[in-house]
Amino acid sequence: MAAKTVKVKVKIDTEKLSTDVSTFTSLRSVYTKKPGTNGKEKSSEMSTTIRPALSCKNKYWIDRHRYYELKHFCLQYSSWRKAYIALDGLSGRPCEQNPAAHTNTVSDPTARCAEAKLFYSERMELLKKVAHETDYDLQPYILKAVTEGLSYEHLKAQANIPCSKDVYYDLYRKFFWLLSKARG
Repeated sequence: MAAKTVKVKVKIDTEKLSTDVSTFTSLRSVYTKKPGTNGKEKSSEMSTTIRPALSCKNKYWIDRHRYYELKHFCLQYSSWRKAYIALDGLSGRPCEQNPAAHTNTVSDPTARCAEAKLFYSERMELLKKVAHETDYDLQPYILKAVTEGLSYEHLKAQANIPCSKDVYYDLYRKFFWLLSKARG
């Protein structure tokens, strides 16, 4: 197979090109990473997310992977709430995910609905209980933050959380430490 060569004429608007290049270079200076310590780079923007790697000396230290497991557990709260509300027991179709399977067990859709509601309610109550144990006064803020993935800045701007950033993140870590103990 022979390669085919195609010649194309391109007309370049040099005035627009110089404007685009100057815009690019000014934006590049804003968004480039600056050298940090130990050869790592850090962004020019300040991060608002909590770092999962804590010192082992911290009183609320848990393993990084355990923290992520618990964080994703908490982020399921809205799905649990929706499923709990949807399971009213009055729907025309049974509360089962799988179509009728051929087994020797008796079908009891009411019991399955009750078990599913219990499953969701236990998990929602666990998060509420741990948030209450963490701090009685800041319970609604902590619960909202861990179930919706909100930062302190968002809580301060939207909900006017009545504590400092350091106090909040200390309680945030305490919440996950208590949740780790409660979940075993």
